[in-house]
Amino acid sequence: MRTYVRVTSDGSPYARFRRALDTGNELLVLNAARELPQIALEDALRICLVLRDGDPARYDRAAVRWLGRFALEARTATIADLRTAAAALAALPTATSDAMEQLQRLCIACGVS
Repeated sequence: MRTYVRVTSDGSPYARFRRALDTGNELLVLNAARELPQIALEDALRICLVLRDGDPARYDRAAVRWLGRFALEARTATIADLRTAAAALAALPTATSDAMEQLQRLCIACGVS
């Protein structure tokens, strides 16, 4: 028995997710993310960026999930690194550029993308 994957003219689920991220529409992003079997850490951070201006509780939950995944995926991460990441995530809604730079440096230093 063959199993078919339905692909609409909209493209793959990941392509729809990327387009949703480009729109910055929170609802579209969350719906598109639900279609994906897994979300890369980098994409999870992009979701946090979309959520930062919306519901603070929703952003907080997404940021905590990102921090937990970072802790698991960055095998060389220390407690100090996790504190730095948490502080950057806390600052992301108000100091986006600085927080993103800090997170990017941290991810590079810990070998995750």
